[in-house]
Amino acid sequence: MLKLFRPLVASSSQLRNGGKAFSSSSWNSLSITVLHHQSKTNTTASLLMNSKVMDVNTKRGSAKRSVGIVGMPNVGKSTLFNALTESQKAEAANFPFCTIEPNVGACTVPDERLDVLAAKAKTKKKVPTYIEVIDIAGLIKGAAEGKGLGNKFLSHIRTVNCIAQMVRCFEDPDITHVENSIDPIRDVQIIEQELILSDLEVVDRNKKRKENSTSKDKMDVLTKCYDTLINEKPLYGVNWTAGEQLILKQFNFLTTKRVLYICNVDEKALVDGGNNFTRSLQDYLKQRGNDIDPVIVCAQLESEVAQCEPESRLELLNEYGLKETGLQKIITSSYKLLDLITFYTVGVEETRAWTVTKGSTAPEAAGTIHSDFEKGFIKAETINWKDFLACDCDETKAKRKNLLRAEGKEYITQDGDVYHFKFKA
Repeated sequence: MLKLFRPLVASSSQLRNGGKAFSSSSWNSLSITVLHHQSKTNTTASLLMNSKVMDVNTKRGSAKRSVGIVGMPNVGKSTLFNALTESQKAEAANFPFCTIEPNVGACTVPDERLDVLAAKAKTKKKVPTYIEVIDIAGLIKGAAEGKGLGNKFLSHIRTVNCIAQMVRCFEDPDITHVENSIDPIRDVQIIEQELILSDLEVVDRNKKRKENSTSKDKMDVLTKCYDTLINEKPLYGVNWTAGEQLILKQFNFLTTKRVLYICNVDEKALVDGGNNFTRSLQDYLKQRGNDIDPVIVCAQLESEVAQCEPESRLELLNEYGLKETGLQKIITSSYKLLDLITFYTVGVEETRAWTVTKGSTAPEAAGTIHSDFEKGFIKAETINWKDFLACDCDETKAKRKNLLRAEGKEYITQDGDVYHFKFKA
């Protein structure tokens, strides 16, 4: 009998499935139930999976989770990037455009549920999910016209799924500002204006290029985009139909991407919960209907915290009266902005968090682990993480209490589901 949520170590060097060979030398294992086409009987097997390929290259399951850090030059973007990724990949300097090519890193998503599940299951390996972070060079007024290498930097933004705009909310005469003054609202408006102008150029180019060959539906969407952008409104604020959204994806507009605003403050303002700059920006964003509050951080302090040992980090946070780092708030807010949820596989060998888009079906969640899981999906055995924890992560107890459910192809994955998938090879 297959043990629920129990990753198994592969006993064979390769498992061939549909003509595909998986080598055990560099691949991780996860227990599954396979229904063979010929015998029509359930057997237990270990499907060997390369975790890097699995996380990045799956069709739907890897979910869209890259965040681009943008903003004016010298606002602390690279310092924040280094703190988020716990690296020194990005150069932080007191002059504009010290970052030219984007720096790319990954930061794990803080998840107490994963921690307690792994502890209760006494797992040997705990694998969190992550968000990709991209540090993009500073934008200035005129970027859409190519100023300050603007066209190149704007093209980098097109590769991300959502935008985290770093806004300077501190005064320091030793750190220059390209506009020669501190005005968060103005800076937000400049960046948004450049994104809008860039999208307008895309609309205009496509309408001219395809006016004789483009379908009426596509032309209608382009016209709707133009009417929105010409009124200085971002495209993400428009109510698009499902069909229109499919057409929009073809153009990869910048202003369809949701924006998380990050206020970079000094240490005093961080302890005080903000300052006049952050409050004015919060009021401005609230008037615009933003549904996610800006995150207040001190990038310099976050950088120092990130370089400390885990035990020392708590001590440093306590000195400032903080319960969590600003980085945790940024990651959590980005996760929410991208409409992502987490499900788990739990076992002695490995407990892992997986990311899917909210609304994903059970087969799509299975495809996160491997595309074959989705193609041959039979059913999913699932239980809420709290219920599984209350059962001591024990399959027998979960079944005895009737907490383990069998779900089919139409089941919508819920945040915190613990899954075991069965599929046919």
